[in-house]
Amino acid sequence: MPPALGLRRLALAALFFVPGIGIASWVTRTPDIRDLLGASTAEMGLVLFGLSVGSMLGILSSGAMVSRFGARPVIAVGGAAIVVSLLLVGLGASLGLSPVVAAGLFFFGAGMGGGEVAMNVEGADVERVSGRSFLPTLHGCFSLGTVVGAVIGIWATAAEFSVTWHLVIAGLVAAVTVAVSVPLLPAGTGREPKRSATAERAPRGTLWRDPRLLLIGVVILAMALAEGTANDWLPLVMVDGHGFDAALGSTVYAVFAAAMTIGRFAGGWFIERFGRPAVLCASALSGAIGLVLVIFVDNQVVAGAAVLLWGLGAALGFPVAISAAGDSGPDAAARVSLVATIGYVAFLVGPPALGFVGEEFGLRTALVIPLLTLVAAAFVAPLLARGPRLQPATDG
Repeated sequence: MPPALGLRRLALAALFFVPGIGIASWVTRTPDIRDLLGASTAEMGLVLFGLSVGSMLGILSSGAMVSRFGARPVIAVGGAAIVVSLLLVGLGASLGLSPVVAAGLFFFGAGMGGGEVAMNVEGADVERVSGRSFLPTLHGCFSLGTVVGAVIGIWATAAEFSVTWHLVIAGLVAAVTVAVSVPLLPAGTGREPKRSATAERAPRGTLWRDPRLLLIGVVILAMALAEGTANDWLPLVMVDGHGFDAALGSTVYAVFAAAMTIGRFAGGWFIERFGRPAVLCASALSGAIGLVLVIFVDNQVVAGAAVLLWGLGAALGFPVAISAAGDSGPDAAARVSLVATIGYVAFLVGPPALGFVGEEFGLRTALVIPLLTLVAAAFVAPLLARGPRLQPATDG
């Protein structure tokens, strides 16, 4: 592997690690933040709406920004937004101000959503240059970040460490990582040459009518909702729905994050052996079984163990679908952006919808929503085998 490509891979791995640390720092402290804000379940759903709106704005603008400026500056801006977000959430929690926390989550969503497309375009380009599968491992670095962040969050929760200082420290770590890693990325990845307005509009309009891309979109929506539900609500589901204390609720989230990490780092072998459609179908079924057990079995041990199936099921959906989209034809940045946009719809409607349903019927009942989407994805995934381009990246 050329040294420059090796440094590029390491930089992308570190940049994916940053939002993992950030989201876990937020998630593991949600019971404490909820108490500091004095918020109900429905009010927490509205706070989380800031994350959803930021994610959608970031994802909707990122594809055009990458096409115009290249991936590197978009990644830099996204990383800076994540740093600002952690500081704002910590400040808002300490002051008991829900709008400030929501604003912080908005910046986090915008930074992660905007940077996500750009980093996936970079990762897909690394796959093309190296001839090796890389995106599942890259997303595994995000999950590894959530594991590390969750372990730190569990300790901080158990030790009653200040939420504000916890998030400030996480923000400083993120700032250093972004500052060191971004300069190692090449300039111009994903940037499209200037074309006439008609030439630019036609391919993107055609993409929305591509049936295979829309099928990939159905799968990624389900997988994103399954993953996002855990990121937003899992500790509270365990605390309010299964009677865990706050530290144990955070521990269950760490189990979910660990399962995601294992699934992503081990996923390349399964993808190359069985193909994307089979892996996506098995993933959807695994996640669905895990959710069924969490929802319908009133037992703490079973609920904790079921999170393993939930995490393994959600692990490969997003990176495999992104890889398939980028490999499905020309203008990879636009294809990745379209599929990621469909997936981020889950982040827009999921948190507030689950919050309002949970307020009325309980959080465990609200999990029926992601369960049904996973069942749909299990039926859709085998249809992707009909597309000749939906083959995994191989070792060349």
